[in-house]
Amino acid sequence: MLRKLLRQSSAFHRQLYTTYLASHLAAPSPTSLRSRPSSPFSTSSSSSSQNPNATFVEHLEDAEESDSPSNTSISIDRSGLYNPPEHSHEPNSDSELVKHLKGIIKFRGGPISVAEYMEEVLTNPKAGFYINRDVFGAEGDFITSPEVSQMFGEMIGVWVMCLWEQMGQPQRVNLIELGPGRGTLMADLLRGASKFEKFIDSLHVHLVECSPALQKLQHLNLKCIDQDNVESADKRIISSLAGNPVSWHATLEQVPSGLPTIIIAHEFFDALPVHQFQKASRGWCEKMVDVADDSSFRFVLSSQPTPAILDLLKRCKWALNEEITKLNQIEVCPKAMELTQTIAKRISSDGGGALIIDYGLNGVVSDSLQAIRKHKFVDILDNPGSADLSAYVDFPSIRHSAEEASGDVSIYGPITQSQFLGSLGINFRVEALLHNCTDEQAEALKTGYWRLVGDGEAPFWEGPDDSVPIGMGTRYLAMAIVNKKQGVPVAFQ
Repeated sequence: MLRKLLRQSSAFHRQLYTTYLASHLAAPSPTSLRSRPSSPFSTSSSSSSQNPNATFVEHLEDAEESDSPSNTSISIDRSGLYNPPEHSHEPNSDSELVKHLKGIIKFRGGPISVAEYMEEVLTNPKAGFYINRDVFGAEGDFITSPEVSQMFGEMIGVWVMCLWEQMGQPQRVNLIELGPGRGTLMADLLRGASKFEKFIDSLHVHLVECSPALQKLQHLNLKCIDQDNVESADKRIISSLAGNPVSWHATLEQVPSGLPTIIIAHEFFDALPVHQFQKASRGWCEKMVDVADDSSFRFVLSSQPTPAILDLLKRCKWALNEEITKLNQIEVCPKAMELTQTIAKRISSDGGGALIIDYGLNGVVSDSLQAIRKHKFVDILDNPGSADLSAYVDFPSIRHSAEEASGDVSIYGPITQSQFLGSLGINFRVEALLHNCTDEQAEALKTGYWRLVGDGEAPFWEGPDDSVPIGMGTRYLAMAIVNKKQGVPVAFQ
């Protein structure tokens, strides 16, 4: 089954691989594979990479083994969560975040929106879920594609290099990642492309991250060193992986403009706060969070129209009537619309493009908000701040927001993650790696490959039934927003 999937590559894919990946492909060595032998969800992958274009250097550098903490066991991942929501049921005093939320509701004299609840739970400066700890990987609450295999970061790197070439190979480029997590994706991208000197030398890496804890982890995983800046009294931070300057920012607006820009947003939009609306006898009412008589949190419906109703009306304007009439609940994400407009305007003025990869729908999202704690679903209102909150990304609203923001950008997709990675050559990459690894590494490599591009349960799995790898290849979608001057980006052709 796996071999059949690997062979399902069109002539275009093979041509792309030959042109962009195959030249001087270094033979992978077992020591170069990222190994997590104890985990049924682990993968092994060399970061030895390939030549994306004759104008680039002879070959990509074989990546050294990742220094990120090894994942020894994972029970389940975000792409295959089917556990029913559960409560902790443990008596405990209110946390500082719970007291803060109740204080807001009391001060307001009424409930708060789901969006405000979500924003406080995730990014409250003192007690937000993302702020003070590492929430990724086996020891965290969920695992993302870059943690599954280094091949994911390598393929993103190929896409970025291809876009850079379409941009005319500018000498200076702002490479921005929104919500970079541990920094694994960016580390794999830089390590894999480190011998493409002209491309690498053009990059200034900008990481948009609000969590001090994650900033420190990104600094570590990118092997950053502080240097004296001869042009000013400030310190200059350099990633020793490929010698690129690295800067951190709380928001995209803080990243300096004026240079060609490439933006990566992987699993970023899903964490932006959503407003939920429910159809009632009096029309569409916003779902709110209130405090019940027993001091627990509960959902209630607004008694009067709320400001977010304007965002609902905008979303409904973009949808077909039959798409709306069959729904009893709708989610809208104004923050995603605003961010998309910011991205589109910057790409319009500075040139470049943005790649958005997330789990979501190519249509109106109904009721997708979920809470994940230790790789399991839990109740959204249970012990806020202890679980990740996320919602499906509404890709059509991203498209419409970008189109409204600027007529100088083109939007492509969404396509499935499987289609995206396959077009960039991941099938050939894994075939090459399978030729030179141990049986144990091959099994881990196949598992990681399936999780990135497969659909449903892996057919080759022979391990425990409760540990079968679940493919995220069709659950995750990819969309590109590019300046019209660049033409159609690779993988969306």
